[in-house]
Amino acid sequence: MRRLHAWTGRLHAKFALLLTVACCTVAVVIGFLVHADVGEQTVRQARAAALAKLEETTTAYVAGNPLPPCGRLDPPELPSALKKLALHGQHGTMLGSFRGRPVMWAARPADGTVLAARSDYSQETETLAGLDHAMVISAGVAIVCVLAVGSFAVSRVTRRLRRTAAVARRISTGDLMAPVTEPAGGDAARGRDEVADLTAALDAMASALQDRLRSEQRFTADVAHELRTPLAGLRASADLLSPGRPTELVRDRVHHLCRLTEDLLEISRLDSATERADLDSHLLGPLVRGTARVPGQEADVHVIRDACVDTDRRRLERVLGNLLLNAHRHGRPPVTLTVDGPVITVRDHGAGYPAYLLDQGPQRFRTEPTAGHQGHGLGLTIATGQSRTIGARLEFSNAPDGGAISTLTFTTGPDTEPDTEPDTEPAGRNVK
Repeated sequence: MRRLHAWTGRLHAKFALLLTVACCTVAVVIGFLVHADVGEQTVRQARAAALAKLEETTTAYVAGNPLPPCGRLDPPELPSALKKLALHGQHGTMLGSFRGRPVMWAARPADGTVLAARSDYSQETETLAGLDHAMVISAGVAIVCVLAVGSFAVSRVTRRLRRTAAVARRISTGDLMAPVTEPAGGDAARGRDEVADLTAALDAMASALQDRLRSEQRFTADVAHELRTPLAGLRASADLLSPGRPTELVRDRVHHLCRLTEDLLEISRLDSATERADLDSHLLGPLVRGTARVPGQEADVHVIRDACVDTDRRRLERVLGNLLLNAHRHGRPPVTLTVDGPVITVRDHGAGYPAYLLDQGPQRFRTEPTAGHQGHGLGLTIATGQSRTIGARLEFSNAPDGGAISTLTFTTGPDTEPDTEPDTEPAGRNVK
């Protein structure tokens, strides 16, 4: 039922249904008009024949000759309405039957009784039935042909619409180089229509977005690059200051600015899609344990099922490090890092991710302060970009019982190697 509802919701199905209803309506109207016209003609001809035989029967009756086989006095098969009409001194015709066969009766008064004659109407009835049958068959063939031609025509339009929708989805994922305009010689080259206007508008939108994104990327990269030189001098100057609390504050702010500048440069490189991963085979278990030992990134590591994947070790450590830092800054302990085959999960037990992040994904320079920690929203943005570079999928969700969950899934089909028994050990004991 759900598949039927999904199919009937498509434009192609709606067009086919509308075309079928229209064709059936036209066929019924035309068939009714033709049937009525031909039926009227056959009835008129049958009446003329019945009246001619009634005239022949009347002549024989007046002359005292035997009546012809088609004429009789007061026949019992005569319709009562026609008999009543004749007894009132009038003559007329009416369809009826005689011995189970359709006939056209003609009657008139004759010496206080009714003189009637009949004309066979079975051939006309068969003709009308054959005409109706032929119209039904021809209407069915016409509907099938119209549906075939109409479906072929609308399929070309829907195919172009599906192609445009697919390109729009690619653009929504960040692929602004996806082609929309159809190649020369295609449907769009034969004339401008609404679909061609739609693809042209989508092309213009993608081009404008691409230009704007490039401009922002250049601006971000230029600003970050220009800041590196004065920040390097500022760091060197801070190192020359006398020890004390003010010096520590200056060095901390300088270190913060340097980290922010490096993050901006990294984001600009990821946005430009020029980063290439240095792939090599790695076991996820040892790599995850090493990442969880770094100060500020500690976590309880659970290796349910180890896996060997082709990935860039440095970029993967960067992704996991940012996820763990975010869990410590905005969540609450315990922070767990779980490996289950090609899936790595980072979870904390804090308030969870905000609604905007679950709906739209990480956004740079947008973050919600939690427990006194403030950031720039760049960590998860970098993690998402680096995950895309190494061919993995990073997803964010909230646990039903509280806490944020980050799931990193390798989609390149890694070779999984299950452990003989699950390995669970906190980060503080991952010494060997």
